[in-house]
Amino acid sequence: MSNKKIGQPMKVEKVRNWKRTLLRIWRYLDVYRGQLILVLFTVLASSSLGLLGPFLIGKTIDKYIAENNGHTLIFILVMIAFVYFFFSLTSFMQSYWMIGIGQKTVFTMRKQLFNRLHKLPIKFFDKRQHGELMSRLTNDIDNVSQTLNTSVIQLSSSIITLVGTITVMLILSPLLTLITMFVVPIMYFGMKWITNRTGRLFKEQQKHLGDLNGFIQETIAGQTIVKTFSQEEKIISEFMEKNEKLRNAGYWAQVYSGFIPKLMNMLNNLNFAVIAGAGGILALKGYVSIGTIVVFTEYSRQFTRPLNELANQFNTLLSAVAGAERVFEILDEEEEKDQKSSRKIDHINGAIEFKNVSFSYDQEEQNQTIYQINFQVKPGETVALVGPTGAGKTTIINLLARFYEASSGTILVDGMDIHTIQRNNLRSHMGFVLQDAYLFQGTIRENIRYGKLDSSDKEVEEAAKMANAHSFITKLPNQYDTILKQDGSGISQGQRQLLSIARAMLSNPSLLILDEATSNIDTITEMKIQEALSRLMEGRTSVVIAHRLNTIQNADQILVLNQGQIIEKGTHTTLLQQHGFYYDLFHSQLREEVGS
Repeated sequence: MSNKKIGQPMKVEKVRNWKRTLLRIWRYLDVYRGQLILVLFTVLASSSLGLLGPFLIGKTIDKYIAENNGHTLIFILVMIAFVYFFFSLTSFMQSYWMIGIGQKTVFTMRKQLFNRLHKLPIKFFDKRQHGELMSRLTNDIDNVSQTLNTSVIQLSSSIITLVGTITVMLILSPLLTLITMFVVPIMYFGMKWITNRTGRLFKEQQKHLGDLNGFIQETIAGQTIVKTFSQEEKIISEFMEKNEKLRNAGYWAQVYSGFIPKLMNMLNNLNFAVIAGAGGILALKGYVSIGTIVVFTEYSRQFTRPLNELANQFNTLLSAVAGAERVFEILDEEEEKDQKSSRKIDHINGAIEFKNVSFSYDQEEQNQTIYQINFQVKPGETVALVGPTGAGKTTIINLLARFYEASSGTILVDGMDIHTIQRNNLRSHMGFVLQDAYLFQGTIRENIRYGKLDSSDKEVEEAAKMANAHSFITKLPNQYDTILKQDGSGISQGQRQLLSIARAMLSNPSLLILDEATSNIDTITEMKIQEALSRLMEGRTSVVIAHRLNTIQNADQILVLNQGQIIEKGTHTTLLQQHGFYYDLFHSQLREEVGS
């Protein structure tokens, strides 16, 4: 648990560049400039009408009530009613139009953020919690949405009302206006003290909220592992620590921001009392009228109200800026880009060559994951990658698919440097069957069709038959229209793998990547998967990662990796004859299988 005391304010970082962030938000709003002008016009109209109402009431008291002029009084009261009616109408219209602008703006921001996430490299996602990224798509953009819906109008209205109020007050009585202004320095220094703290705290609150969302998403997804190892107490303890950090940041952010309305109410009441007292004295001496005092008491409230709203909206604005900055951080991430000279290719024969390829995930030369990898694969051949965990097998596949870029060396496909081929085009010629078969929420038909979106129902079913999946699909209640839950829960791991193979079958790839495709599968299902994989691999270049060496005995060549280097190379038979690392690995597995 955190050792931080609950009553101690947190020291956190400021928003890095709030002016730049506001400017970027304005660029989104600038698209709706015409509508914004219309909103500004209605804000100006409602603010003016709001100022006109008290002025007319003051004049009514002085000229019609004090002088007992009943005929004109009815007319002026009707006029005041119309003023407040149109005040309400313009207030409604400005909110209606601004909400539309705000929703369109955050719609664009959310669309751009989602699109950018799908253009970022795999290494970006490897370094971040998925729940934290989800928080930026939801919570942070919602903060921006709330601010655009309300704060823009209130800020504009407050400024116009403030300027208008001071102007009218100066015309009516410069002396009373000066008395009213005595609260401004108190407001300024009080607000400065508060906002210096709330800005940092709102930023920290959003950060901790993202961390907590990421943790919750991770623990829910891994609930089986949590329960398997009886780690519920540990998870709850970690949750409490993260929740405490969020509570502490939110607590102090709300405490400091909560001072604002209290301060404003106090100053408002104090100002009201001062104006009433000073105005009464001036009225007794004949310097001001009773109606002027009534107008001033109302204007004094209108004077502090926009200041109060400006203060409150400033806190909301800081929260929105903190959220927008986190959104823009993702939008500013460097996406996967192809060279200008890269091109699309219509067909791949399947020749693969690695020339002196090295790679490090942390870009440090002394921490290279693979080092000086060299091998060739002819079209239609099957190459198997074996070795202990961390030897670099998956890294080779990641580099071949350009999920990561090699630190040095060259990777060729059909004699072409893969950097000269557009990424999406290169991957479109590849089929992947991974250890964890990921399925999306939707029907079985939709999940298989993910390999080729324009395929017909007949093609989908043919692919399922080739993958030995058709028989179990037809036994389901709705067959191919059976809806799977997220990640394919509701069917077995082996069945998910068969659907994954059917999806790869449908895509008809030239290069096939198999990463532990038969791990954690029962014997009968494994036979079905192996048969399906044999059909899928026929005539295609295949790169296979396997821990179970009995599944790769027919591979054209086997690359044995250890500590990031190829230490042995050959067929299953020739490697066994060498009595080396592969020989020991194979016989150790054989003894384990016999022993089990």
